[in-house]
Amino acid sequence: MLILMKIGATAAQIDEVCSIIRARGVEPLVLPGEPRQAVGIPSSLSQDQRIDLESALGRLDSVSKVTQTSSPFKLASREFHPTPTHVTVKNVTFGADDFVILGGPCSVESYEQFRASADLMLASGATVLRGGAFKPRTSPYAFQGLQLEGLKIIKQVGEETGLVTITEVMAADMVETVAEHADILQIGARSMQNFPLLIEAGKSGRPVFLKRGPSATIDEFLLASEYVLNQGNPNVILCERGVIALDKTYTRNTLDLNAVPVLKELSHLPVVVDPSHGTGHARYVAPLAKAALVAGADGLMIEMHPDPREALSDGSQALDPDQFATLMTELKVLSGYVGRKI
Repeated sequence: MLILMKIGATAAQIDEVCSIIRARGVEPLVLPGEPRQAVGIPSSLSQDQRIDLESALGRLDSVSKVTQTSSPFKLASREFHPTPTHVTVKNVTFGADDFVILGGPCSVESYEQFRASADLMLASGATVLRGGAFKPRTSPYAFQGLQLEGLKIIKQVGEETGLVTITEVMAADMVETVAEHADILQIGARSMQNFPLLIEAGKSGRPVFLKRGPSATIDEFLLASEYVLNQGNPNVILCERGVIALDKTYTRNTLDLNAVPVLKELSHLPVVVDPSHGTGHARYVAPLAKAALVAGADGLMIEMHPDPREALSDGSQALDPDQFATLMTELKVLSGYVGRKI
């Protein structure tokens, strides 16, 4: 439910609306906006509750209109939050004018490998360093990551270079540990609907980078973000990383670039695109990365490995240092044409 205040409504009048809502056992959410403010009720209401609130609030001179929200997701929607959200982590802001590049290897394999990756990120102008300490692989016999040792390497390299760091957290009971070592918590595609994990990530207060599941609809994706937002954590970054491909002969997934303008229209949250998982092949990453920039994305997550042939995971989709540097140069040129900067 949305309660639209009249233009010029005072703080006292907004407090009065909130008091009426709280008296009925529901928590309101004050939504800033120009030229008028609104008060939202993100929780589900029974028919009796709706009728009662509409009657009580409709009698106030300060209220312009009481209306029902049309989307199943509330906190993530532009109805509740019409202005774009900017998520700032140290000196990096997602959702503003900057086009943010998150780069690095799929897995942290050693200090030397991860530090070399970080140095390449710095040299190219990327600002966020990615790397997995825990790797949820399809096969239990595949490399599972360095785990706690990997987290320690991520933290050390982040402190040494000043780069913002991001890594995946796979379980609710690991959120606190991962948050101690990385700046941004990544929720992988396989975990998009792991609701206990989403709740704990929200409670952590850390920025949450949420990847779309391979068969998730847009509504399901945004409802997953709602679990984080509902914990009072506004710092959610959405990531489109491809959906199940109709023909897996040529690409790992189908990168759904339709999702970028759709998500920007429906939601106020920043949107990042992962063309590495979206294609599964290094040779396709650059054209899809450029397309994502033009489509209106707020950033890219790109896999880069100092030597992809030696990578312990996802080497086929990782750019080598020269390919990454070339792509960064091309993106910097292209970004100027669409009003973004790298």
